[in-house]
Amino acid sequence: MIEDIKKRALHRSRILQGQLRGLEKMIDNEEYCVDIITQSLAVQKSLRSLNKLLVENHLRTHVTDMFEAGGDEREAAVNELLTVFELTNNRGQ
Repeated sequence: MIEDIKKRALHRSRILQGQLRGLEKMIDNEEYCVDIITQSLAVQKSLRSLNKLLVENHLRTHVTDMFEAGGDEREAAVNELLTVFELTNNRGQ
């Protein structure tokens, strides 16, 4: 993993952990529904941000290598990217 991206992904992951703990506490305390939803949406945004970092790393490392290898490796890279794209679109992001 590219060191800068790894550092940013770990930072984002730690933020997510805090957000999830906050969300759990809000649910446990039966806080106002709209406030809970707002926190849940913040978690989802953070997850999208983390996913973007992970995709960037994958493109800059594995996909680059796979494209350079050509042939079946190149096709595998294309299929992986299409799968990620499809998963993202199926989840409305």
